[in-house]
Amino acid sequence: MSLDGLVVRSLVQQLQSCVGGRINKVHMPSEHDIVLQLRAQGSNLKLLLSANPTYPRVHYTEQNFLNPMEAPMFCMLLRKHCESGIIESVSQPGLERVIHMQIRQRDELGDLSSKVIVIEIMGRHSNIILTDPAAGTIIDGIHHVTPAISSYRIVMPGSRYVAPPEQHKAQPFELDKERFVALLASPAPGADEEPKQEGAAVREETWEQRIVNRLSGISPLVAKELVHRCQPPLLVARTPEDNAAILWEPFRSVTEQLRQGNAQPNICELKESGKAYFSVIELTHLGGAVTSYATVSECLEAFYGDKAERDTVKQRVSDLLRFLQNERGKNAKKLEKLQETLEEGQDADKFRILGELLTASLHQIQKGDTTIEVINYYDEEQRPINIALDPLLTASENAQRYFKKYTKSKNSLIAVREQMEHTHEEIRYLDNLLQQLGTASLSDIEEIREELVEQGYIRDRSKKTKKKKANQKPVLSCFTSSEGIPIYVGKNNTQNEYLTNRLAHSADTWLHTKDIPGSHVVIRSQQFGEQTLLEAARLAAYFSQAKESSQVPVDYTQIRHVRKPNGAKPGFVIYDHQKTLFVTPDVDAIKRMPAAVK
Repeated sequence: MSLDGLVVRSLVQQLQSCVGGRINKVHMPSEHDIVLQLRAQGSNLKLLLSANPTYPRVHYTEQNFLNPMEAPMFCMLLRKHCESGIIESVSQPGLERVIHMQIRQRDELGDLSSKVIVIEIMGRHSNIILTDPAAGTIIDGIHHVTPAISSYRIVMPGSRYVAPPEQHKAQPFELDKERFVALLASPAPGADEEPKQEGAAVREETWEQRIVNRLSGISPLVAKELVHRCQPPLLVARTPEDNAAILWEPFRSVTEQLRQGNAQPNICELKESGKAYFSVIELTHLGGAVTSYATVSECLEAFYGDKAERDTVKQRVSDLLRFLQNERGKNAKKLEKLQETLEEGQDADKFRILGELLTASLHQIQKGDTTIEVINYYDEEQRPINIALDPLLTASENAQRYFKKYTKSKNSLIAVREQMEHTHEEIRYLDNLLQQLGTASLSDIEEIREELVEQGYIRDRSKKTKKKKANQKPVLSCFTSSEGIPIYVGKNNTQNEYLTNRLAHSADTWLHTKDIPGSHVVIRSQQFGEQTLLEAARLAAYFSQAKESSQVPVDYTQIRHVRKPNGAKPGFVIYDHQKTLFVTPDVDAIKRMPAAVK
């Protein structure tokens, strides 16, 4: 994990800015996350505490979260003990990935009480625990740990708080050169023991492993960086003491830099693998593209971005994705069968010709005949043709039989074409929904689910039937262009319809990817420059099925030229007077654009 003790140390230094601040609100947007709204040093701040098993973290955030209608029990408990409380201290025990936040608040009787929020950032064992320091007990934790889960400690209301197991490693910031060299040069515990099996070799520790195994708070990533910085490089030919002495200089440089509070939060991305790493020191050994940040919080927010939300969204939409993919598959198969029927029905004119040839030769046909040979006047070479007859029918009835076949085939072709058009429309609609689920936020999912319920695709699973308020406005994402012009983006059909049909003015500019499922985008101004148009087109391309493509065609026209046909599916419109731009979505540029939810 990149989030090691050194990152937590730098983060705790930054969080000193909230000491003395007041906790105004406590929210719990998901089962793993807590958001504290703070007022500190004259500013309003949002502090995210996450015990997400995949993305545990703590940092200030600018992200907007959708909170549940009813607050969970742990959220209610935090509100009771922490809201209106003052943050007295933020500390880190040793160099552990643990943060203690002490809060002073007046209880219901008006007496001062002190509580501590313990945030343990430990992968799948991460937790957020509210403790009573006076009694040394746990009030509650965001994740309960029972004796069946752990024999070392219990995280349950009323149980004694026990810190995570100590690793008994040395504290890097307390070492001098002599102790450092002695520690790193010493053999690993148990290295002197005889191998259990005859012939088994004792694995030699690498210098990266020596650093990680003996020093607290240092991750393998930082250990590799320290070894990489050694000048001259570490060699097997040297004694462990000599190598440890060489390693001391880069180690001293890093610890001194962090001791003085000169962290360098950065993200290093490797082009070959696409992997990204973050740290509070420069990662020269990776050789990737480096992006630096002013604070640790900004670095963490940029690194994790919406990864945790995307994972939550994937879990929430898994049933919808399966349903929509199955429906699309059914419609694709239906389209294949209709195409086969269409090709078979192309012979409809043949039955008309046979009927007309029989009509012209009625005098030659006797009842009981099974076939007749006549001249095919429709053939350029006037070749004879054999026509099968029903012996039980008269000559006229045989001719009528072919005319009926012609009429039936012709009518079936009309029906097949109508069904094919309907199936194409259905596939377009399902593709559109699949694209929307691919970029949906947690708030967008429910609107998509409600739309599918209203359209009769799925049944309403919610026990409580929420009545929609009349003229309820959906929440829209609003970006601001470099020219200061608002650009609105609809991320599902509910938002698209509201944006295009109700919010936008007739002279506003509307954009959409050409023949590609995507979002409706509206520039809310009659006057704007080429740069705003280009940025809006990039937004339309990014929030579409072609977000990973280059040179994406984007149509734009005024809202007055956009209309929804009667009976059309939600979000479907037709438009004219359009022009087309070809743009390549720039993810970094879009992330830098000021955005708000309105």
